[in-house]
Amino acid sequence: MKDHSNRPSRPMMHALYFPSLILTALLTGLSAGLFYAYSCSVNLGLARLPDNEYLRAMQEINKAILNPVFFMSFMGSMFLLAFASWLSHSEQQVAPFRFLLAATLVYAIGVFGVTVAGNVPLNDTLAGFNINAATTDEIRQQRLHFERPWNKLHLIRTLCSVGAFLLVIIALCKTK
Repeated sequence: MKDHSNRPSRPMMHALYFPSLILTALLTGLSAGLFYAYSCSVNLGLARLPDNEYLRAMQEINKAILNPVFFMSFMGSMFLLAFASWLSHSEQQVAPFRFLLAATLVYAIGVFGVTVAGNVPLNDTLAGFNINAATTDEIRQQRLHFERPWNKLHLIRTLCSVGAFLLVIIALCKTK
């Protein structure tokens, strides 16, 4: 007989199931909302700025976003999506499991993966750019190399975060 003393008991897992879904929906929704709001307001406002102001604003935003509240929703979504998927599978919630697994994959690849592999390297390059020492042409070139790729990647993660959120909501609706 196997010793499962380190595993949560079945009643405890059952008690965690619905609250984990609610918290997963909340954090995934907060991430989707952040990316959506950024897409339909911040990026549009920044696009109107002159090159040097745009780059300086993005440098400051990229520093400011690295805070515990952002990481709670951004990283918390990743963790809770996987946890809720596992609990759903453990609870034999077949339909919710499928939607949660899909949400986890969409978020992991389209939000987390795109951010880490795409937006963060662009942010890091921009952080190392000295606006004060650059010529007007260098500033223009830096913006050209940053803005369009960053916005394309941001659109991907916006769509994926909204998609992951919708998949979590569907999973909640399918829960028995």
